[in-house]
Amino acid sequence: MNQEQLAKVAQGQGFIAALDQSGGSTPKALRLYGIEESSYSGDAQMFDLVHAMRSRIVTSPAFDGRRVLGAILFEMTMDRDFGGLPAAEYLWQKKQVVPFLKVDKGLADEANGVQVMKPMPALDALLKRAAAKGIFGTKMRSVVNAANAAGIDAVVAQQFEVGRQILAAGLMPIIEPEVNIKAADKKEAEALLKAALLKALDALAGEQKVMLKLTIPSVDGFYTELVKHPRVLRVVALSGGYARDESNALLARNPGVIASFSRALTEGLTAQQSDAEFNAALDKAIESIYQASIT
Repeated sequence: MNQEQLAKVAQGQGFIAALDQSGGSTPKALRLYGIEESSYSGDAQMFDLVHAMRSRIVTSPAFDGRRVLGAILFEMTMDRDFGGLPAAEYLWQKKQVVPFLKVDKGLADEANGVQVMKPMPALDALLKRAAAKGIFGTKMRSVVNAANAAGIDAVVAQQFEVGRQILAAGLMPIIEPEVNIKAADKKEAEALLKAALLKALDALAGEQKVMLKLTIPSVDGFYTELVKHPRVLRVVALSGGYARDESNALLARNPGVIASFSRALTEGLTAQQSDAEFNAALDKAIESIYQASIT
């Protein structure tokens, strides 16, 4: 594990940009960016367009390691270039931004109020390839839709099982059990989730550490125990469908938690903007998320 990157993620001020929209979420991301589905045909063209969007973001002068600690990439992005260099290499060498990779293959059907991750039979091969390309860590997402103890325990057990596999490959796992912001019993689900996470963290072996990516909690400061836990490198927050201003306001009430926003980061950016307009809008977005992350 790259020790300079480890120190930056552990101690740096800033946030992690989530640029890992997958096949299912890409059409919506492009639509919000001002590109309608009628303007492209097929997956190949769709992924070319979303890569162009991501390239425009990461090559912008507004995007660098002074405020952005890391960036989460989609697998197809890892295999492409930014600015003439392999994506992960560009992020670290040119921008001092630590590269992460989304490794899950989507969600299983809901059971017991949750959606666990689909099986990942090729994960070891992907982790080996990611390490060779200079990826520092990974991210994988499950979803909690209700305060169901059995379901939440299943989510956490799966996340940590895969997390140990990722640690064994020399990479840092971001464990992401997202609580749906529309869950009727969100507060109760978060209480069950925190208890399960604390138990799983206490069971980690040796000096192992993980990162956590969590929905901003209903109770301000509710995840402080996780932020301070000796087995947690960093706690980051997803925007979960909240608009940027609301995400920032909620995040700022949770000291020690930093942003890892996707939609809230790209909100207001469009393909139709001039480079000057785009860079100014991105700079404003990055600064607002940065300020919320260091409050």
